[in-house]
Amino acid sequence: MSHVSYINLSFHPDYKKELVATFYLEPAGKFNEAAEAVAGESSIGSWTDLSTLKLSVAKRLKATVFYLNEKQKIIKIAYPLELFELGSIPQLLSSVGGNIFSMKMVKNLKLIDIEFPEKYINSFQGPALGIAGIRKALKVKDRLILGAIIKPKVGLNPDEQAELSYDLWRNGIDLIKDDENLTSLSFNKFEERAKKVLAMQKKVEKETGKRKIYAANITAPPDIMLERAKLVKSLGGRCVMVDIISTGLDNVQYLRKQNLGMIIHGHRAGHSAFTRNPRHGISMLVVAKLARLAGVDQVHTGTVVGKMEGDAESVLRINELLREDWNDYHALRENWSKLKPCLPIASGGLHPALLPKLVSILGNNLIANFGAGLHGHRDGSSAGARACSQAAEAIAANIDLKEYAQTHSELKEALEQWADVRYKYRR
Repeated sequence: MSHVSYINLSFHPDYKKELVATFYLEPAGKFNEAAEAVAGESSIGSWTDLSTLKLSVAKRLKATVFYLNEKQKIIKIAYPLELFELGSIPQLLSSVGGNIFSMKMVKNLKLIDIEFPEKYINSFQGPALGIAGIRKALKVKDRLILGAIIKPKVGLNPDEQAELSYDLWRNGIDLIKDDENLTSLSFNKFEERAKKVLAMQKKVEKETGKRKIYAANITAPPDIMLERAKLVKSLGGRCVMVDIISTGLDNVQYLRKQNLGMIIHGHRAGHSAFTRNPRHGISMLVVAKLARLAGVDQVHTGTVVGKMEGDAESVLRINELLREDWNDYHALRENWSKLKPCLPIASGGLHPALLPKLVSILGNNLIANFGAGLHGHRDGSSAGARACSQAAEAIAANIDLKEYAQTHSELKEALEQWADVRYKYRR
């Protein structure tokens, strides 16, 4: 057949029947030719004309580049929904996130966003509990949820971790999580840790009358991951944590399909290997959307003010939806067709003095996770937990932290200790 053209700037995509991908494109040659190559390779094309490609097939299934901005290096491509297997993240990524990154015609390529038809969105289960379910599990209506990461990342035994968890919960923390590389190690076996930490959770709930959550890191091959999740549930746990990048979003889907009725806490360790470069790879926005499709109830999206990369605009774009020209409403904290909202997690380098700025930028409908900024408190982890809780109390009461610290010694100590610790961020 004759040459197939993949560019049509007068084309208007049907967002009910087509998936639309936005790319940043730096070509190795001509911009239009590289755009054509991306559209062809990610749909039905190849490097030359094909005798096996019927004109009827090309008209029905070819991708269409309908927006080109060479100055900004942005292209938008519409793909017929028929090109995608419903409910399959692996197949999606093999198409719009596959061979196109390896083509010699492309110098740099970044998948910035994907907009999905409702039919595709609803082929996934999405979060089991969502924001409302998380808050119901904690019996926390609308305030900031305080999380704590066990530190050191690895090194404690199950007894030490259980005692530390008890102290943190007693001093105002809502959610305690394992770190990303603590799974089942020789000195801290998963089964023993889960039993002892969840026993302490029950103890502190009985003593305080307040609900608590332990996010046990079940990251493992899928068969072991499921065994661990079932163990957590049998012990009365409400939440499991999965490293979504190393585990794979298909395995997150597999876990979600078990319908265990537990919160899935999505840790994004490793995402920056392909999200951080602004010119090449896949954006964190796309990762967050796919994680939500796969079924996580809460996912790390960035702190802006913390130690991890991520400016205010990019994090807010994930959490809140800033751009008015998007056709699907997909901010994590909003409904997305039939899928429940997903709760953002701010984690990485937080300490009490940073909490007001964090809340002013990202709001309070999120989890604020503290690690070294809690355990590093001069008076120990319990005092650090109280300092974090006091900072949250001051924000809720609209009181300046320095003023509140005059009558709250743990917060005062934290403000003095970390007065000079600041991270560069862009508002």
